[in-house]
Amino acid sequence: MRLEILPVLGIGHVTEGDDLAAVIATAAPWLRDGDVLVVTSKIVSKAEGRLVDVPADGPERLAARDEVLAGETARVVASRGPTRIVQTHHGFVMASAGIDASNVDKTRLVLLPVDPDASARELRTALRDRYDLDVAVIISDTMGRPWRNGLTDVALGVAGMPAIRDHRGEVDPYGNELQLTQMAVVDELAGAGELIKGKCDQVPVAVVRGYLAAAGTDDSDGARALIRDAAQDLFSLGTAEARRAGLAEAATLAEAVGPEPADPAAVRRALDAVAEVVTPGTVFTLVDEAEVRAGLVAEVPGWPAGASALVLGTAPAPLDPMDLVRFGADLHRLRVALTAEGVRSTLLPPPAGSPASAALAL
Repeated sequence: MRLEILPVLGIGHVTEGDDLAAVIATAAPWLRDGDVLVVTSKIVSKAEGRLVDVPADGPERLAARDEVLAGETARVVASRGPTRIVQTHHGFVMASAGIDASNVDKTRLVLLPVDPDASARELRTALRDRYDLDVAVIISDTMGRPWRNGLTDVALGVAGMPAIRDHRGEVDPYGNELQLTQMAVVDELAGAGELIKGKCDQVPVAVVRGYLAAAGTDDSDGARALIRDAAQDLFSLGTAEARRAGLAEAATLAEAVGPEPADPAAVRRALDAVAEVVTPGTVFTLVDEAEVRAGLVAEVPGWPAGASALVLGTAPAPLDPMDLVRFGADLHRLRVALTAEGVRSTLLPPPAGSPASAALAL
């Protein structure tokens, strides 16, 4: 397979109501069947009138932008300072819901197309019916990636080809059957198109030539196929949501011990995590397995089956009612820190004859 990436020059300024099929076909009379058009979502949005008026500057502009962002947001995934990563109503997770203020008048913001897959189908149909061109269309936009610096273009909408090339069930040259390999080919083609479009060159459309000759022209389910179902997504919770879920779990901790012996290093990390926030005078001591085997366990009332270690908690003396309340809070802090380290715990009375005020079986 040999691929070419070609810029479509001379498109110029796109405004609401413009006929994108006519604009592209006029600028690229050299288009041919099997080409893949990579079209920047911004010109699609402009042609579809997806623009909003905002003040040119000042706090009024920021307030108006925040209001627009709220309307485009299905849920906030993460935020830090002025940056917000949100899930749009389409299902995309991206900064500022894809709202763009570049290459547009300062008093306007550009929103994403309402339905990028429908936009791609409409453009493809117009090029086929009016210009006798059988091409695939990708509507692209720029996104960041978790854990990686830099931006890349990805597909928001697609028509004329499947979004994913599924290699599952194929056999590699070494005879291994592929189990998980599903390539997001439309994202790869969108990124390839961006190499020659650029952000300041005013080249909003690129053509990738040579791919469809091998890939076929199935409309499939559009770019929606790229949105992973939340139930299968290991990273479906955003920062704020994960924090809320963690706090809710901390408030409802069940008492139990784990099926495996507690890792002493994990327990010590939990002890270190709470050392600076517990009440002055509260002391937690880890009783290791050697001490357990020496017979201390037998003296602990209600010792649960499977427990492998103890943390003894000593409260500051003398105790008054508020000291007991604070000590109870300190015990819960430690249980939360242990849970964060994957160590389950059960609250027990202190061992017989121990100065400890309570014990945690691990």
